[in-house]
This record gives sequence, C-alpha cells and structure tokens, in this order.
Amino acid sequence: MNQNVQIFGILLLYTFVRLLAAAAFEDGNNNNVKITKHSLELTQTINIQRQEFMQRQCELLEANRQTVDDLTELQMDHMIVDKEHKLLYCYVPKVACTNWKRVLMLLTGKWQNGTDPLQIPGSLAHSVGMFTKFYDLSEEERAQVLSEEYTRFILVRHPFERLLSAYRNKLEGGSPSARYFQSRVGRQIVRELRPGASNESLNQGNDVQFGEFVQYLLTPELSRTNQTDYNEHWEVIAKLCNPCVMKYNVVGKYDTLLDDSALALYLAGAKNLTFPTGHKPSSTRANLRNYFDPLPIGAIRHLYEIYEEDFRLFDYGMDDVLGFEFG
Repeated sequence: MNQNVQIFGILLLYTFVRLLAAAAFEDGNNNNVKITKHSLELTQTINIQRQEFMQRQCELLEANRQTVDDLTELQMDHMIVDKEHKLLYCYVPKVACTNWKRVLMLLTGKWQNGTDPLQIPGSLAHSVGMFTKFYDLSEEERAQVLSEEYTRFILVRHPFERLLSAYRNKLEGGSPSARYFQSRVGRQIVRELRPGASNESLNQGNDVQFGEFVQYLLTPELSRTNQTDYNEHWEVIAKLCNPCVMKYNVVGKYDTLLDDSALALYLAGAKNLTFPTGHKPSSTRANLRNYFDPLPIGAIRHLYEIYEEDFRLFDYGMDDVLGFEFG
C-alpha cells in the first residue's frame, strides 16, 4: 500500500478516536477516564512522525551541533524533571503549562488535598522552587535524562496562535495577571509607540492594540532584555526548550493536547492519573485572522522571521493566518 495512503488512513482513524474522546470529556474533568491501548498506539504513530520531522529540521538548521554542556542555566530553566517517573517536561507558557504543572504536583506528591489537578491554585503550581529543574542535576543525572530511559516531553503550539493567546491574556484582559503586564509592558508600549497618547492610556496601559504589541516585538531595544531575550510568554519555543539538544521523544501539540498528554503520562508510568479534561477550549485559533488581517504584510513577514525556527521545527505553516505561505 502507498505510504501516503497508509498515513492518511491512520490520521482518519486518529481523528475519529479523538472525536469520541472529546464527546466523553464535555462534562468537565474526569480522572477516571480510560485511555485505550488503540488510542495510545495511534498517538504514538503520529508522535514518531513528529520526532523524525523535528530531527530532520534540526539537521537542516544545523542546530544540533550544540550539546547539553553548552546550555546555560537560563536555557534549562523551563525543564522540569521527575526522577521517580523518569520524566522531563519542558513547559511553554500559553501551551497548557499551568495544568501540566498541576499534574506534576500530583505525580510528585506535592499536593495531598485530593486528586483533581484543577483544584490546585495556579499560583501555587507556578511558585518558585516547586520542581526539580534540569540544571539541578549532576552531569551523570543529565546524561541519564538524555538516555532512552527517560520520557522527554514538550508541548508546542502554532507560533502566531500562541503569540495572540499571550496578547489576549496579558494585555487585553482584566485578570490580575493582565493588570500586572499592562502596568509594565502595556504602559511602556503606549509611552514609546503611541504618539499623542491620552493620560489615562499612559497611566493604565490597558488599551494596547495588537498592532502596537507586534510593533513592540519588532523593536528589540524595547521588547528584549539586553536585546536578546523576550518575556517567556512570547519567547521562541526553541529558545525555551532547545529541542535539537534535548531530542524530545514525545512532541505534543496544543491541537492534540489530551491525546499527547495521555501518551506522556503512560510512558512515564503514571497510573491512575490523567490530564485534566475540563479545560476550556481556546477561541484563539478562530480569531487569528481577525487580529492578523489588519497588519501590514511586512510586519507579518518580520514576525515570521523571529519565530521561523518554531515554524520549521514543529511543522507549522502560515496558511492559517494569511491563507497562503511565504515563498
């Protein structure tokens, strides 16, 4: 049978299983949900294809010349290690990292007040010192993490969808976290990039437009610490997680969050623990064109260049945003 036909058949069956799972998850979190062996096998088939694609891109980008010894502490800061379950998880802000940290708190015994991860306060899950990081390990332990013994897990998302999610959550919303970012980043954007801004906007920073946020990202002297690093919520995933060095063997995507999370937990031997299914589906993907269409094509091209490594490593395209790809 033609290989493309085989892959298409696998994808069709995979989609069908996902639809059945989604129907079962509509009523909120269900820690008793059973993941079938067949579903896991389908997920692993897709996962292996993602790994192989990522490795080919690493070779094309010549990004696999770096070794783990070259990583700085900052480059290892997002890599959480559970030695007991031989699991490394590199968390990416705006890609379900709060819920995954909650799951890891249960897995590592850091939460004893029940088994529902959604009951764990997000602020506690994000608290400093909660988890062992990759930089805490000895040289021997790091080598073990990079061996076949460990499950090395990363969850990624379309770069522009993740970027828009960060903007909507941190600069457009009214949550305490949004007010924090508005008072710092928002006010800076208004002050530096909006001629004739009102006193209210200068004081509050709570009415930053998406186009202004993009202009901010394209102005490194404003948006990058020492003109090199972005805030973690919109930093390039490849910089946060260094996939060509770490060689993740579970490459999850936000679109297949439940399936990929189930696979990672299964491979880590996490019995009787499932990723919370009661998370609210994001409306960001549906709103992409509304936010990006008004932007100048040059600005979108420059944004693409910033996040190009993520586009290439994780097999994302521009068609969702523009309706066509850059040549």
